[in-house]
Amino acid sequence: MIQNPVLRRIAGVIWAAIAAWVIALFLQAIWSALILANLRTTPAIPWAAPAILVMVWLAWRYLAGNGPPASTSEYRRRHLRARAIAMPIFLWSLLAGALSIAALAGCWIAMTRIVRMPGSGLLELSAYPALNVSVLVFTGSLIGPFMEQAGFWGYGQMILEDHFRPRTAIIILSIMFGFGPHPPPGSVLWPRFVFYSLASVSFGMLAFYTQSILPGLVTHIGADLVFFTLIWPRDSTRPLIAETGLDLSFCLSIALAIGFGLLAGLSFRRLAGHNPRCSL
Repeated sequence: MIQNPVLRRIAGVIWAAIAAWVIALFLQAIWSALILANLRTTPAIPWAAPAILVMVWLAWRYLAGNGPPASTSEYRRRHLRARAIAMPIFLWSLLAGALSIAALAGCWIAMTRIVRMPGSGLLELSAYPALNVSVLVFTGSLIGPFMEQAGFWGYGQMILEDHFRPRTAIIILSIMFGFGPHPPPGSVLWPRFVFYSLASVSFGMLAFYTQSILPGLVTHIGADLVFFTLIWPRDSTRPLIAETGLDLSFCLSIALAIGFGLLAGLSFRRLAGHNPRCSL
């Protein structure tokens, strides 16, 4: 047991980073391999989808405390933090999450007017059957949220909250998450870091105020579907303001980010009022 408080906190940050990234990326890496194998061998049958969903279900059950060893069951259940919450709190948390995603959409669109971004976060799938592609895209929109919520705002944030104040834990975790290998591939680092760090702050606040990752999970799934299908594919078609100058579209995206960001802040404030013992 480390006695020095500074070293103990450093060890906590390292352990949180390892737990968060291993949980978040392990099955996503397997999914990438499965989807490539599926498309190369039997593209008409999306067998990769049920295969990975079974793996995610088994992993989620284990992280929630099921299975051996019994000595770590309570630790796993506590650190996943996937507990049911009262419906009023759940609804307020969904509203706060949805407003946050809307604000992030405005922020991302504005940043794609400043620097050129690639046009899609997906593999080139136009040559494959549309129904099967839809199944694979929908499945992909579930895997990332489930494993990232478990890894970061479950295990990672809980580990950090054992060593730091909640506000500090959320900031540290958001920096970790912001530097991750996120889509869209080939995108410029600084806007990607800003976007994913802010997203992590929102998910971290949802997890802390509700003491559950379930509201963040629902929000995360919706966000992935919106960004993968509606926002990222259009990135390369947006003109840079260096070419067009400030225009109404750019101003509207900034207004969207600020306006919905303020509304999200008010929703988080209301959410915090439901659980006054949870103070950042």
